Amino acid sequence: MNPLKPEAETVMSEHFKGRYEVEFKYRLSSRVQFLSRLKSMSPEIMLEDNLEHDRYFDLPAGELKGENKSVCIRNMQPSGIKLWIVKGPEADRCEAVDITDAEKACSMLQTMGFERVLEMKKIRSIYFLGEFHVTVDRLEGIGDFAELAIMTDDEHRLAGYRQQLLELAATLGLDSSQLETRSYRELQANSNSLSD
Repeated sequence: MNPLKPEAETVMSEHFKGRYEVEFKYRLSSRVQFLSRLKSMSPEIMLEDNLEHDRYFDLPAGELKGENKSVCIRNMQPSGIKLWIVKGPEADRCEAVDITDAEKACSMLQTMGFERVLEMKKIRSIYFLGEFHVTVDRLEGIGDFAELAIMTDDEHRLAGYRQQLLELAATLGLDSSQLETRSYRELQANSNSLSD
């Protein structure tokens, strides 16, 4: 059962449409303080505190990583959202499609010769402020983060969206010292190597 209301699904599909994603990720010093400031702006709530389980795949020699591409199968509970996500090779390139069976998708990738190279779990909440989406994440052992983003098919709007997102970040009390340029995948891999 999908607890998202039909209107939330429509809004979600509009917010996550496009081949390009402009995104800034910030490490939060205080999740509570950030959420308080965000909620004072009356965001639309898509979902709160979902467990997101990501499984990343690559070819045996790491060809996708070498080409700055990634393939991820995502399962979100209790919302029931399941996605097939491809990022790269350009930094702003990101496409996602709804799927109905995450386990079958993982099996199909492995049948085609892909190997699971990383599994990651996080607690995620997603809010909408106008055309932008704000994602608040908690990764165990890594920390709390906020991602400010927008997706589009119009490559010519990317620079303008970058500026608008930086202005939104400042309004939310975030600054450049909190910017995190590494992906969650890189942060998780780094965390794993430190704990080995």
